[in-house]
Amino acid sequence: MNASPRAGEGVPPASGGPAGQTVVIVGGSSGIGLETARQVRAAGGEVVLAARDAERLQRAADELNPLSTAAFDAMDPERMERFLLDLPGQIDHVLVTAGSPVYSPLSDLDLSAGGRDFGGRLAMLLAAARASREKVRAGGALLFIGGTGARRPALGMAVTGALTAALPALTANLALELAPVRVNLIAAGFVDTPLSASLLGDRLEARREQLRSTLPIGRVVGPADVAALALHIMTNGALTGATYDIDGGQQLVAH
Repeated sequence: MNASPRAGEGVPPASGGPAGQTVVIVGGSSGIGLETARQVRAAGGEVVLAARDAERLQRAADELNPLSTAAFDAMDPERMERFLLDLPGQIDHVLVTAGSPVYSPLSDLDLSAGGRDFGGRLAMLLAAARASREKVRAGGALLFIGGTGARRPALGMAVTGALTAALPALTANLALELAPVRVNLIAAGFVDTPLSASLLGDRLEARREQLRSTLPIGRVVGPADVAALALHIMTNGALTGATYDIDGGQQLVAH
């Protein structure tokens, strides 16, 4: 694997996308991760793809010709850390977009499962961070995908809301610990992905129509929107420790 040279003091941020750079995408077989991989490749960068579903991962590999792939459950923090540490050479950026939210009212919540989801997501990100300290070049980026679920408390949002609230603090602290590797968080609202479709089922089209009629941008946010933001954060070397909302103005309007 060919990694970019280490960034030195006074080196200006990259521009025009991650051309010639290597981006590792955990959760890269569908949705935001897959679209980010497409945009990296279109910009002249290389990708390493990891995902839990081996068949979907193979389809993504057939399309994108990555440097390598790995099929595993990212919620296993030891496996996550080993995957990153075992990559040859240094890499430029890591994007972690694995995992799905837990929506359940307290009365129906499986407490053990809720605890595992909350703790497991944090452990996954901490594992990625610890490995990135060694594997990501100076000035490169570790980027997490989170959500905006904590901004408006609602029934069934206890676990997801708590995790959403925790991630900005995690990101800011890791930005200090991993420096000069940069750490940032994208907080996405509703994004029209296969995960959203699986969660909403036959209510998906109604949700799309609601968003089209209420969002200030007049359309639904898609994976390409989030991927474009991810590439900007990767290649703008002045960004670290911050949370970037992308929701089409969803937080500005009533539910």
